[in-house]
Amino acid sequence: MLSEKTMEIVKSTAPVLEERGTEITTYFYKKMFENHPELLNIFNHANQSQGRQQTALANAVYAAAKHIDNLDAIVPVVIQVAHKHRSLGIKPEHYPIVGKYLLIAIKEVLGEAATDDIMKAWEEAYGVIADAFINVEAGMYKEAETQKGGWLDFKPFVVAKKVKESEVITSFYLKPADGSPVPTYLAGQYITVKLKADGDKYTLNRQYSLSCAPGHDYFRISVKRESEREPVGKVSNYLHDHVNEGDKIEVSAPAGDFVLNMQEEEPVALISGGVGVTPMFSMFETLANAGSKRKVTFINASRNEKIQAFKSAAKELETKLENGKAYFAYDEKPSDNSLCDHIGHINREFLEKVVDSNSVCYVCGPVPFMQSIVRILKEMGISDNNIRYEFFGPAMALEA
Repeated sequence: MLSEKTMEIVKSTAPVLEERGTEITTYFYKKMFENHPELLNIFNHANQSQGRQQTALANAVYAAAKHIDNLDAIVPVVIQVAHKHRSLGIKPEHYPIVGKYLLIAIKEVLGEAATDDIMKAWEEAYGVIADAFINVEAGMYKEAETQKGGWLDFKPFVVAKKVKESEVITSFYLKPADGSPVPTYLAGQYITVKLKADGDKYTLNRQYSLSCAPGHDYFRISVKRESEREPVGKVSNYLHDHVNEGDKIEVSAPAGDFVLNMQEEEPVALISGGVGVTPMFSMFETLANAGSKRKVTFINASRNEKIQAFKSAAKELETKLENGKAYFAYDEKPSDNSLCDHIGHINREFLEKVVDSNSVCYVCGPVPFMQSIVRILKEMGISDNNIRYEFFGPAMALEA
């Protein structure tokens, strides 16, 4: 337990951490990787280069400082991050390294403002926060390893099938190389794929949502080729261009807390943009396979019909549901208007037509898409508790 004085000191640093948090975490990662380059085998290089990891960590450090006297308030964040840590193989021995360079970064950026009292308080606070993560992750590691078909860390999977879903999305059907059963998982969860591209010094890790319902003898990930923005997606392009049927890749056990709640009875809306369709399709298929009686609304928005995936499969699932409907929206006018239900960005008028105001809404896609959808859902009167969303990559604040 932290003393009242320690909590007071840490909490007093929250404003400066909010203001200069990204500066601190950028310096932190720079110094840590300089001294421990082996950690580049774990961390996502693309998120580093885009600044997303730095921003996410800054948000987490600020939240910890703000709520240091009531850490229960950040338990949902701890659980979300712990899932990512477990799927990447973050272990207890990594926490002292992180703590050392985080304190160095705070001292460097704050300068004389980082008094001995502040540094001592943060050292104590970090120990408590690290222990919370370690304890949560220990349970997750145990569960992943001891479940039927489970394992610890990574193991080889064979690409049993490779299917092109659209001009930019390809599915990979993965089966355990040792012939063991595929563990079950919750619709919405993801796995981490670990590989080393030709010429690369360090291992690359990427987390991909499972794009089918549990219950198959394979995992399926559906990967968008990221080639239109810098840096280009090294792993997605490598998977598309160089990983073929019969090849092996390393895979972690399923993880993640953005999952479909099958116990609820309210209408459910699955709203996705682009490749954000992957966890939504898993949820849609899960509901269809269960013969759900809920009203189920599946919506996917894409730039055009050429890059949109799973349309025919979603329409087929629609027929299995007593009260289910799949809708598709395109930014660009399609060659045949019958191909879609809405042209242009999804707006309030469209959502009010197809989504009940008492729906539980799951949202996934690019950040601007999610910001727009969440804002509209709130304007429609849907409660915060019934709006659930997932980021691809590090979790960051979503200002709607």
